[in-house]
Amino acid sequence: MLENIISLLPEIGVALGQTLTMLAIGLLAAVLIGGPLGIFLFLVEGGQSLQNRPVALVLGWFVNTVRSFPFIILLVALVPFTRIIAGTSIGPLAAAVPLSFAAIPYFARLVEQNLREVPRGVIEAAHAMGASELQIVVRVLLVEARSGLVLALTVLSISFLSYSAMAGVVGGGGIGDIAIRYGYYRFQTDIMVVTVAMLIALVQLIQFSGTRIAKRLDKR
Repeated sequence: MLENIISLLPEIGVALGQTLTMLAIGLLAAVLIGGPLGIFLFLVEGGQSLQNRPVALVLGWFVNTVRSFPFIILLVALVPFTRIIAGTSIGPLAAAVPLSFAAIPYFARLVEQNLREVPRGVIEAAHAMGASELQIVVRVLLVEARSGLVLALTVLSISFLSYSAMAGVVGGGGIGDIAIRYGYYRFQTDIMVVTVAMLIALVQLIQFSGTRIAKRLDKR
């Protein structure tokens, strides 16, 4: 049992790197695209400064539609698009494409929900002092909601860690690929236990780090 694990350590190390790569790309896309999308969703909803009901309905429909797809179906449905972007449909970079596509609307909703928690009076006070929309977003909304946004990113990270493992089922690489090829197909229970333990350790590390950072940023 121990010999099996030792012999696969180099491959497990590579798989861990692939998982972290997929996760990093997905989270980067979520922050850079999903973050602004979530802010815009908040600003165009009823009662806000840029309220626009048609735009809010269209964006809300798009976000809800993408979020309604089970990830394994989205993974398969985006294969043609993935080939265009990544040049291949297998491997960690290819798996990062549908992962990013799913992460963007997911994080957008989390951002929107956290911005709703910002006291209305704070926003109105900023408007009264003549602050521009950009200033309100950067200096009021994001500052007031920063603790919640960190926790939202933590939740997203943990959820998409499991998605990255699922990508291994269809040749995405990573820890999930090791679990399927050795733990499931070859009935090597020890390898399956190691991969599960690695995922648990990563989840605990992400949750601990996210909670600590959020507490430090929370000035309430």
